Amino acid sequence: MKECKLATGEPKLVVESLGVVIGGGRPVVIAGPCSVEDPEMIRRVASFLAEEVRDELGVRNLILRGGAWKPRTHPYSFQGHGLKALEWLKQAGEEVGIPVATEVMDPRDVEQAAELADFLWVGARNMQNTPLLRELGRSGKPVLLKRHFGAKIGEWLCAAEYILAEGNERVALIERGTRGFNEYARFSLDLTVIPVIKKVSRLPLVVDVSHPAGERSLVPPLAYGSLAAGADGIMIEIHPNPDKALSDAKQQLPLEDFKVLASGLKEAGLL
Repeated sequence: MKECKLATGEPKLVVESLGVVIGGGRPVVIAGPCSVEDPEMIRRVASFLAEEVRDELGVRNLILRGGAWKPRTHPYSFQGHGLKALEWLKQAGEEVGIPVATEVMDPRDVEQAAELADFLWVGARNMQNTPLLRELGRSGKPVLLKRHFGAKIGEWLCAAEYILAEGNERVALIERGTRGFNEYARFSLDLTVIPVIKKVSRLPLVVDVSHPAGERSLVPPLAYGSLAAGADGIMIEIHPNPDKALSDAKQQLPLEDFKVLASGLKEAGLL
C-alpha cells in the first residue's frame, strides 16, 4: 500500500454532489432497483424515496441508484437497457430532486454517463479495469469503487489510486463481500474492512448490503451491522415488485420493507 499514497494517509476526503455528501458524518443511503427496467418503475421508486423516506422519515442524504448496463454471469441474461435506461433514471431523479448513480462498465460510455448521472460506480468485476478507472478519473465525476470479491485491501486501494492519479479526488469505496465459506449467503461481508479502511485510507467507505446477502431476509442485519461498525453509508437494492425483477430478484427489498428498515435505522441513531 505504500506506493498507493494518494489513497492512504491524510487528510480524509469527502465526496459531494448536489448536496449529498459521502464521508461528511451523516451516512448516505444509495437505494434503488438493480436494473432500470422501464420509466414507470424507476419513477415509482424515485417518488417513494422522496415522499416516504426523505420527506416522511427525514432521511435526506439520499442517492437513487439504478443499473443501465448490467454485467451478468450468463451471457443471455438481461443486460440492461443501456443509455435509454440512464435517461429514464436521470429524469426520475430530477423530478423528485434526488441525485442518481449508475454503474459504468466500458470506458467508451464514461462521457455520456458523466453527463447524465451524478455519481458513477465501478462494479466488482471491473475493479482492475485500468482503462475504465483512468477514464473515470479524467471525467471529474464522483466515483464509487466496489471491491472485487477476490481482492485484498491493498489491491483495492491501488485500484482507487488509478482514479486519484488523474486528479479526481471525488472517490469513495464500496465493500460488497468476498468469496468465503458461507454457502447460505451469496458472499461473505467483510465488516473488518470498515475500521481498517478508516485507519489506513483517506477515502470514505460505503457498504453494499444486498450483494453479500443474496436474499432479502439477510439484508436488514447487514445494514445495521455495517452502519454500527462505522460505514459512511449503505447501498441497497429495492424494487416495487422484486419477485418479478429482471435481475437480482431474491435480494431486492420491497419498498415497504425498505421503509421499515430505514425507520428502524433512524430510530437506532444510525441514519
